[in-house]
Amino acid sequence: MGTRTPDMGKSLRRVIYGPVPSWRLGRSLGVDMVSQQAKTCSFSCAYCQLGPTHIRSAQRREFVPLDRVIVELDALPQLEVDTVTFSGTAEPTLAANLGEAITAVREHLSAPVAVLTNSSLMSDPKVRADLALADVVVAKLDAPTEALFREVNRPAPGITLTRIVEALRLFRQEYHGRLALQMMFFAANESCAEALAALAREVSPDEVQVNTPLRPCAVQPLPPETIGRIQQALGGLRVVSVYEARRPKVDPLDVQETAARRPESRLEGPAHAGLGSKSM
Repeated sequence: MGTRTPDMGKSLRRVIYGPVPSWRLGRSLGVDMVSQQAKTCSFSCAYCQLGPTHIRSAQRREFVPLDRVIVELDALPQLEVDTVTFSGTAEPTLAANLGEAITAVREHLSAPVAVLTNSSLMSDPKVRADLALADVVVAKLDAPTEALFREVNRPAPGITLTRIVEALRLFRQEYHGRLALQMMFFAANESCAEALAALAREVSPDEVQVNTPLRPCAVQPLPPETIGRIQQALGGLRVVSVYEARRPKVDPLDVQETAARRPESRLEGPAHAGLGSKSM
């Protein structure tokens, strides 16, 4: 898209994209229920591979009609995928019809359903009910204090770390699927691993996913040895690391649509060029 000004109301051409080689979820077929060319999100994270948020909002609404999702599901060719993942250009729980879309995917595809969420709207019981329809929920937790949360995640007005942590605790009590916490580490929060580990133990996830910004963005990734020290600080929790995970080879349905959500990672060679969603 270069440097041109985004069309603030125009959606990308496809809602379903990929499959992509996810270090966490294998061969992952993406579903983008926000799908706007003007990045719309509840956060504007310092490390986001898609750049600054143009429309920062915590208001749920319908961005993509359900019938459009169903048309694309009906048109899919035979695909070998490990997971169908709700992710893409923005926070999936902003989509008011997320639960309906998860149900539609289940009716069309047999692969497990995952949602990558930044946790911002989980204090809303309706959001938690939508997320509970998924087999896997990967929830973001990058900071142990309100001040650092605002520096790293830059939330929309009204979103606080305190509400997010309490919502994660509630969701863990309600949810019967697999809950993972994703922690994105870079210079701003690399010294916070022990404090984040304490919060994670309160939530009691099935695993903690330690990540660092390996796709081109405004901050630099941490080297493997630093990530290794962070993993040690998370002792007592099941931890997986972006540097240790395997990435399957995949061929996307549409390279351009996929690259719009997922730029190439530093760990992905030329064979995976353009196969890159929000750090699937």
